[in-house]
Parts: sequence; C-alpha cells; structure tokens
Amino acid sequence: MYIVLEGIDGAGKSTQITALKQWLEDSGLEVEAIVEPTDSDIGLLIRKLLQNPKATEENIQKTLGLLFAADRLLLMDKISKEEYCNKIIISDRSFYSSLAYQNPSGWIAEINKFAKKPDIVLLLDLDVDLAIERCSGEDEFEKKSFLSNVKDSYLDLAKNDKNRFKIINANNGPKKVQTDIRKTIAPFLGICVSGID
Repeated sequence: MYIVLEGIDGAGKSTQITALKQWLEDSGLEVEAIVEPTDSDIGLLIRKLLQNPKATEENIQKTLGLLFAADRLLLMDKISKEEYCNKIIISDRSFYSSLAYQNPSGWIAEINKFAKKPDIVLLLDLDVDLAIERCSGEDEFEKKSFLSNVKDSYLDLAKNDKNRFKIINANNGPKKVQTDIRKTIAPFLGICVSGID
C-alpha cells in the first residue's frame, strides 16, 4: 500500500509520518518512509531552488515542476519494489504537491503522468496563519498569499478525488492528528479502529 501525506508547509507531515511509521511497525507491518524531494542530485538542486527569492516566479516554477517530476521518477522503482515485498510505503509528498504548488496545472499533470498514484492521500489541512507560525521562513513558498493559494488547490484536488483523499484537521495537537490518521487508515489495513486512541 502506498500512503501519501500532503499539506501546505508547516502542516506537520514529517512529525506525523514518524509517528505513523512507528505505530504501523508496532502493529507488525513492514514500512518504508520516503520523502520528496529525495536526497539525489536532483533533489538537492530542488532544495537549493526552493530557497531562491524568485522561487515563486513562473520560469522557476516551471523548472521546479520539471525537476520534481524527474526526482519523482527516481522513486517509482523503489516504490514498486517495496510494494512487491508487501511493505507499506509512507511518503512525505507526491505529485499532488506539484499540482498544488506549481503551474500551469495541466502541464504539471502531463509531466507527472508516469508517477504512481497513491492508494490513500492524507491531506493535513492546516490554517494558513498557523502554518506561517510553524514555518522557518527560509523558503519563498512560506508566504501567506502563496500558501493560501496552495491550500485552496489542495482542497480542490481533494474535492475532485474523494475516494483517494482523506482530509485530516491539522489544526489540532499532534496526538489528536495522529489518532485521526490512524483511525482513517486502519480499515484499509485490516486494523481494528475501536482500540485506537
């Protein structure tokens, strides 16, 4: 199973993935956690561009879109191999991030057409003001107006793919968010929901 956590910067994806991975392993499941961008040469270039003061400008956005698509293709073999071994893959972001963050969306969808679609997308929905408080402010993407647009894009994606997307209220504390995540994915994994608190 391929599970992805999505959300605007500051939503708590990394924290929740760490806790979710531990819980699944404690439940006897084999889990592999991955992150986008990767630590490949392409991923390192992406991280550098994200800190560029002009990162939200159209040409850099298109460049980032291409780089993310290339970096993502590097992950596809790994995801397939891990799934073949019956491992659960938990990813910090997927091509849905590109659809939410980069433009134009039709072109972004086209260059990501070979990316594997996740089985479940857990969208950590966070208030933009709270996200700004949590962010380091290092990336150009951590600006209120930009994050507001990205949040709207995510909610549109979720509305158009209700079977895949599960919206989790990330305004709650980390323990409550983790409980909500566990209750959401447990039925898909054959885990009893009643024992989750």
